[in-house]
Amino acid sequence: MKIRTGGPEDAADTLALLDAAVAWLAARGRTGQWGEQPWTARPAAVERIGRYTAEYLVRAAEDGQGRTVGICVLAETAPDYATPAAERELYLRLLVTDRARSGRGIGAALVADAVAETRRRGIGLLRVDCYAGDDRALVAQYERLGFTPTDAFTVDLPAGPWPGQILAIRV
Repeated sequence: MKIRTGGPEDAADTLALLDAAVAWLAARGRTGQWGEQPWTARPAAVERIGRYTAEYLVRAAEDGQGRTVGICVLAETAPDYATPAAERELYLRLLVTDRARSGRGIGAALVADAVAETRRRGIGLLRVDCYAGDDRALVAQYERLGFTPTDAFTVDLPAGPWPGQILAIRV
């Protein structure tokens, strides 16, 4: 696996990974995180990914054949709903991997790369947020990747409240 810097040209691969993740979650009855509709069926979601890949640092994991198998998006600004940090930070805005390759260390490699980028920039804090509903399985996954839970939050969405968790790694 190789990790490279990406950009707007990675928007289509990012959306394909997100669509596959939604299908994977929905097949397991886990629709609280992203619902059942593909990202590509939601214009605001497509626009969001276009903005992310144009404005933030995109790190793409590729397999030996050059296929994108994971995407990590990093920014020095947190989303509006996140508790502000009292110091400079790098924020992991998006992490998605190929569900067909689950368990192969793609997410762990991208998080390790994000930690290295945080250190390279001379920043001492890497944060991420994730869905904290159901059984908090995603929170537990980030804990296995080295993050520590900090602040819980809720985003009020038309479909109802969305429970979230902010997690951090000190670098």
